[in-house]
Formats: sequence, C-alpha cells, structure tokens
Amino acid sequence: MADHDVDLFVIGGGSGGVRAARIAAEYGARVMVAEEYRLGGTCVIRGCVPKKLLVYASRFHGEFDDAAGFGWTVPQATFDWPTLIANKDKEIARLEAAYGATLAKAGVKVVKTRAVIADPQTVTLATGERVRAKHILIAVGGTPSFGNSIPGLEHAISSNEAFHLKELPRHIVIQGGGYIAVEFAGIFAGLGSQVTLIYRGPAILRGFDDDVRRHLRVELEQRGIRVVCERTITAIEKSGAHYSVHVSDGNHVPADQVMFATGRVPNVGKLGLEAAGVTLAKNGGIAVDEYSKTSVSSIYAVGDVTNRINLTPVAIREGHAFADSVFGGKPTKVDHSNVATAVFSEPEVGVVGLTEAEARARLPRTDIYKASFRPMKATLSGRATSVLMKLVVNGMTDRVVGCHVVGEGAAEMAQLAAIAVKMGATKADFDATVALHPTAAEELVTMRKKTASYAQEAAE
Repeated sequence: MADHDVDLFVIGGGSGGVRAARIAAEYGARVMVAEEYRLGGTCVIRGCVPKKLLVYASRFHGEFDDAAGFGWTVPQATFDWPTLIANKDKEIARLEAAYGATLAKAGVKVVKTRAVIADPQTVTLATGERVRAKHILIAVGGTPSFGNSIPGLEHAISSNEAFHLKELPRHIVIQGGGYIAVEFAGIFAGLGSQVTLIYRGPAILRGFDDDVRRHLRVELEQRGIRVVCERTITAIEKSGAHYSVHVSDGNHVPADQVMFATGRVPNVGKLGLEAAGVTLAKNGGIAVDEYSKTSVSSIYAVGDVTNRINLTPVAIREGHAFADSVFGGKPTKVDHSNVATAVFSEPEVGVVGLTEAEARARLPRTDIYKASFRPMKATLSGRATSVLMKLVVNGMTDRVVGCHVVGEGAAEMAQLAAIAVKMGATKADFDATVALHPTAAEELVTMRKKTASYAQEAAE
C-alpha cells in the first residue's frame, strides 16, 4: 500500500468519473478526483442539463399561441434572456454542489486542478504535486470541434459559449445538423430569434432513420427555421456588432451570432497518453476493451473520451461497471446495444434500435409499421404539426428491432419502448397490449404495416 498514494486517481469530474469514484470508494478504495473546471462535466455544466432547461423555456412561446384555441386569452408575453440565464446558472451551481457533496460523503478527495499522466501509475498535477496511483481512470469527455479552419472562424461560438451569451441574438446562423445544432436551432427560434441552420449533408440528423430526418426538417421549417442542406459556411465577416456569413453557394446571410455545432471530439490532447503508452482507436478516442481497460493495464477510460456511445447514461454505466470490475470483484461488461436516445428538438425525437436502412442491410426480411397523424392537441390549437411513429420489425422472427418517434413526449415514449426492445418483444406482443386512449402513444400498439416504398412516398 505504501507504494501508492491512492488506489484510484480519476482525471475528470463528469458523470462517468464521479460515478466510478463514488462506487470505488464505497468498495473501500482510496480515491482522488482531479477536475480543472467544474464538477459535473459536460452534461451538468454545459450540456444536456442546461440545454434541457433552455428547451423548456423555448416551448412556452408555442404554448401561449396554442392557448387561444382552447379558450384562453393570454396577454402579450415578453421574454427576458438574462433572467433565464441567471436562473439556469443558479440551478447548475446547485447541481455542482450536489456532486461535490456526494463525493465528499463517499470519502473521495477532489482537487480542482489539471492532471496529466506521467507514467502508468503516476499523475502530475498543475500544482507540481505528483500522485502515485494503483489505477488511473480517464474520464475527461469531449470538446467542441469546429472542423476546417475558415476566414473569421474566431468570431464563431460553440455550444459552450451559447449558454453564457449576454443577450438573445436577433438572428443566429448555426452550422451543423446533429443533436446540438438541431436542438439549439429550436431553442433560439422558440425564444424569438431568426434561425438559419446550415448543414453540409443532404439531410439533418445523420445516422437517424430517414423518415425521422425528413419529418423533422418539415417540422423545423414550419416553425420558421430556415434549413439549408448541402452547404457550408466558408467565411465569417465582422461588421461592427454584426456578421456577414458567407455560404458555399455564394450567398451571404446576416447574423448577430454564428454558432458552429459540428460535433464534439474526444478530449485526448495534452493528457500524457503517448508518454504512458496509451493508444488511440481509429475513431479518435482512447482504445479500450470491453472492461474499459486501455492498452496499459493500470489505466482505464470511460465516457465520451472513448468515443463509443457519447451519452451521459452510457458514461455513468461504464464508470459503474469499471468500479465493479476493478474494486468490487464483479467483472462487468457494458452492453452498448439498443441504447435509447433523444433529440430535444421541437418537436422532439426519441428512438431506440435499428433504423429501417440498418435493418434491411442486416436482416433477410424487414417489416415496417408506420403512422403519421395530427395530434389531438393540434385540432383545437390549429398548429400545423404531425406526429411520426415507426416500428422496424424482423420479418423472420416478428421481433421489434427499432422504434422511432417524432412528436411531443417522444423521449419519454422511447425510454419505455426501449424496455420492450431490449427484452425482445415481438410485434404480436405490441398488438396484444390494449391501447391507452386517447394518447399519441397508443399508435405504437395499433399501427399497421407500411406498404408504400420510399420511392412511392417520394413520388406522392
């Protein structure tokens, strides 16, 4: 024991690192966590939690408009961005304090400084202190990627800075088509900004089911968001407090803010990985085995820094499994299949399992069940919107291998559908379930097989 100062040194105080530290400490390990910014990591401090709070705020605009159809007369509403940001900051500070209290209660020592790996069992702190550890866990997450450099790129913000803008932009141009870009497009549009979303690909939300991608684009455009695909920003020209955004088609778009939401990359720089012998995977993340062990037996990595499935619950599960395996005597692998995910756009997207394209590529026969309908709420509100629900079924076994929903409450539905998909439920099991009426979710157990092909739908 004298050879090591701690049994576990965790670099990174985000969701995965905190869970691993706490569980390891509960097993009796001496644990130290280094976090150079704020406890809570990307999700709590500058990701899913503050983003969801802003999503909630953005939805009130539509609710006020919808109220008239239900007999409500709502006075002219006004919105104050500084109030929202101040209240958001207050909640994030509360959560950060809760993370610290949780670690302290477990007996984990937290140092608020940067840590770099010196060798397989030594970590050097920015203070100059060197700590010997029996095991090292890397849980530093990811960082925004701006892609290729362009003239004026220094004027662009990432999602990190979007949470701290002093005022709401009147017109914002967002480059990107993934989770972050689509979600912030909805946030800013709902709060009153004019939004232009520019994406280099042919359709937003690459990797999602094609029906979902098409459906969401229509919904975004109906809410006033300008979606421009197969284009990129080529330059950002500053003029006083405003910008002229140059687009690859030769057009210029005026803006008060320009945001790049072109993805996040594993935060592997300046960690001492090479000196310690830790290798990277082809995906740019730290290469790990099924127990999150790196190429160095004493060093592990969990969460977004491994670039496996970059979702907070996955990082938490990986951190817990690591602690169980290394300190609890319970070797535990994390099952990365059929992980549900949501895009908190407006309307939101909730999915689990295979897309139609993935199923057709992997299975000898695929059956598709799909419904698109006007939600009951819209019949009185008059809102131009529709819900999409889709089940992807293995035609040989009748097992439901994918569920895709776009509409209000989609994320909540996907979480529950994920249980059925994970358990191997069949379409017959869905059909045997009595529908809960009147709900949108009842369509998941009443929808019938789609007969039209993509080509036929496109022609219509």
